[in-house]
Amino acid sequence: MTDEDDLTVDDEIVARARIHAREVLASHDLEIDRDALEWDVSTRARRRAGACRWDADSEVATIVLTRAAYRQYDWETFAGVVRHELVHAWEFQRFGESGHGSRFREQAARLEAPRHCESFSDPRYVLRCRSADCDWEARRHRASRPVKAPDRYRCGACGEAYEVEHAESGRTWTTASEFGGAKAALGSEW
Repeated sequence: MTDEDDLTVDDEIVARARIHAREVLASHDLEIDRDALEWDVSTRARRRAGACRWDADSEVATIVLTRAAYRQYDWETFAGVVRHELVHAWEFQRFGESGHGSRFREQAARLEAPRHCESFSDPRYVLRCRSADCDWEARRHRASRPVKAPDRYRCGACGEAYEVEHAESGRTWTTASEFGGAKAALGSEW
């Protein structure tokens, strides 16, 4: 795919999202100042399908949609991402803040927007509880502190120790030093 093709895809994403947003705003009587709403496409995001950024100084909300999610999802799923981010834009414009609390949930339900979006990419790391009686698992895309030093953290369900697996290689570790060893052993495959 060429850079020109990518630009065409990005233009398509923004055009479809704007059209959908206009339809949603009209049919749900959602008060968003479209002149203070901007659109962008992310080529770097690996785990979030969309985001809404708020510039309090200019009072402009920017909805950022992820190209990889657009390519992975069907349109109905991606349209749900657009509606989800519209709720954030509405909250930012109206209240100067946004989260996933009760106000968000109420408005999202009205717009039939998902509270959370399904993953569109495989995680780089999987955290798993080491207790035989617990099936807790968490997925991570970045080498966060719990990934790098699992011995400093506990299972999110039962409080026992957990291990981390590098999903692509299958290597596991339970301590910070083992993390360093796995990273060194994998080298360029990391």
